[in-house]
Amino acid sequence: MTKPDPNNLVFGAHYSDHMFEVEWREDRGWGQPRICRLHDLKLHPGSKVLHYAIEAFEGMKAYRGTDDKIRLFRPDLNAKRMLRSAKRLTLPMFDESEFVKSISKLVDVDRDWVPHSTSSTLYVRPTIIGTEGSLGVAKSRSALLYVLTGPVGPYYPTGFKPVSLLADPKFVRSWSGGAGAYKMGSNYAPTIAVQAEAAQRNCQQVLWLYGPDHEVTEVGTMNLLMYWINESGEKELVTPGLDSGLILPGVTRQSLLDLAEKWGEFKVTERPLFMKEILKGLKENRLKELFGCGTACVVCPIESILYDGQKVNIPTMKEGAPITMRFYKELTDIQFGRTKSPWAVLVE
Repeated sequence: MTKPDPNNLVFGAHYSDHMFEVEWREDRGWGQPRICRLHDLKLHPGSKVLHYAIEAFEGMKAYRGTDDKIRLFRPDLNAKRMLRSAKRLTLPMFDESEFVKSISKLVDVDRDWVPHSTSSTLYVRPTIIGTEGSLGVAKSRSALLYVLTGPVGPYYPTGFKPVSLLADPKFVRSWSGGAGAYKMGSNYAPTIAVQAEAAQRNCQQVLWLYGPDHEVTEVGTMNLLMYWINESGEKELVTPGLDSGLILPGVTRQSLLDLAEKWGEFKVTERPLFMKEILKGLKENRLKELFGCGTACVVCPIESILYDGQKVNIPTMKEGAPITMRFYKELTDIQFGRTKSPWAVLVE
């Protein structure tokens, strides 16, 4: 199949030649895994995935390095997260190492689809669905685990142009005791209409708030980080913690926290974060950078928040976003092989 121009890729619009799939049945366990030509799925119209959203997925990438070698980035974390999601949905467990090996083999088979570029990559989408053709809200006694791949360009074609956010507390993405900390399709479908609402208000993304104190959770489909001078006069990187169950444990999020801890140049804190803190930090000129992060975009600077009818300007780019850009450089240096790291797993 003809490969698309790596400089003009639309995110999620192209697929490689092959896919990986393996079926599971409660009475037989996992079947024989296989890599095959990309094909349509054949599902019973009563399949539980279609009626009760029994489905989880992952998002990861394969990178062609400057040395022409292909790498996956921390695939073990994606495996662990997918297992957490599958358990929440009562879908079958699987072996983490075999999961990573299968993805590595699939990428190797379609290695020609990995763009020769440091701005484009091969997106990898593992998915697990409940396939039992039985109506009724209950565990699915059969499932399918499959993996798609396809070349993608930058998630935001505008690059590092900072985004504006809509923060309206009447819209809630996740809640305490819910499933917001798991990567399942049912968490994403309800956000599409809110994203359209944000666009109508001239905002690119949604800043999700929770509760009467307007706790900040995520931005769009990304985790959120804030770099500021705290009230004790310390330089600090803050991100909403995972204990509340409101936050998806992002692989990029964890990697940025790990990098910051390694630098040892400022305090790194995971805790609840509230809009009133952001507003107070801005008023006192202590907030320096606010940005999102995720597999698709790596990092995404934030320039403004529309909150309580007022546009609040964020000074992320005032001095060139040095922390945000440093994170971007160090992470992409690892992903594209410019810096050696155990996080980068060679596809061989």
